[in-house]
Amino acid sequence: MKILFLEPFFGGSHRDFALGYAESSGHEIVLATLPARFWKWRMRGAALHFFREIESLSPFDAILATDLMGVADFRALFSMRGPVPPIFLYIHENQLTYPLAPGESLDVHFGFTDITSALAADRLAFNSATHRDAFLAALPGFINQMPEFLPTWVPGAVAKKSSVLTPGCRFDPGPLPLAPLPKGPPLVIWNHRWEFDKNPGDFFAALYALADQGLDFHVALLGENFQFVPKPFLDARERLGDRVAAYGHEPSREQYLQWLRQGTVVVSTANQENFGISVVEAVRAGCLPLLPRRLSYPEILPEAFHDGFLYDSQVELTEKLAGILTNPRAFARARQELSEAMEVHSWKLRAPEFDAAMEGMVRDGR
Repeated sequence: MKILFLEPFFGGSHRDFALGYAESSGHEIVLATLPARFWKWRMRGAALHFFREIESLSPFDAILATDLMGVADFRALFSMRGPVPPIFLYIHENQLTYPLAPGESLDVHFGFTDITSALAADRLAFNSATHRDAFLAALPGFINQMPEFLPTWVPGAVAKKSSVLTPGCRFDPGPLPLAPLPKGPPLVIWNHRWEFDKNPGDFFAALYALADQGLDFHVALLGENFQFVPKPFLDARERLGDRVAAYGHEPSREQYLQWLRQGTVVVSTANQENFGISVVEAVRAGCLPLLPRRLSYPEILPEAFHDGFLYDSQVELTEKLAGILTNPRAFARARQELSEAMEVHSWKLRAPEFDAAMEGMVRDGR
């Protein structure tokens, strides 16, 4: 088949997802993208941009769009030109459950865009069961904000066409001999976005506590930052000083992967994470995970490793991180087993499931 992939926010995990699927799919994927900035305007206006940029949909058998695409607007505009192929909506994030930034108030219009996009798509998939369940659970309360004529049928209609397809990651399946841990201080990896929802304050609080205890470690502060540098990162650069081995987004993928291969542990303190590609990549490269026992993380990590590498409190985070940094070689077997467990997320294994979902939508005509 020939599939048109619409990505209005071509950056970060959205970019990795689009490129990974395009490279590994058995179908021909044609990417139509916009730069990763002004996400609110993308939800409002991307359909208008693509309406002018894409002259005809007639060569395509199907359309794959992601959540920052206003699918209802896109379908309405292009239907004026002729038949619109079946549309598959992939939901990385949604605006019903996404935490608000400090000082920000809820704009219900973006939540309704999510709803109308889900209804206008022929099928939709979420990147984790946790994400799907949270979205469906939030729908009734969101709809109940309307003063009258409540569309109480919406949750059932959305649930009926929903599924879960975990995203792939851009590494090959098969045996992966891990490099030995480098000599010298163990390296802590942060490879998440530099934004409030990733909760960097708790991460740095744990590092400060361990530094005060005299533990020897370095930290690589990787990950993208789309606007200004948040204050916790500015403070950390000054307070941790020479312990900071890397600071800022690494544009070279090979150099980024090299940092992961040198890492001892990857830590997340996120309050918002619907899958966690950055964690999967780091664990595959040989980093031990230290993750909160919430969000999608228990889905990513095999259950046998939950007690050792998930935490329930700031105290437990600090204690478990201290244990890893004090004697990282004691975790050599877990490091290898966890890396092997991440193999299931390779795009070469995940793409056939996405292909099958797209084929099923086209075959059924919806």
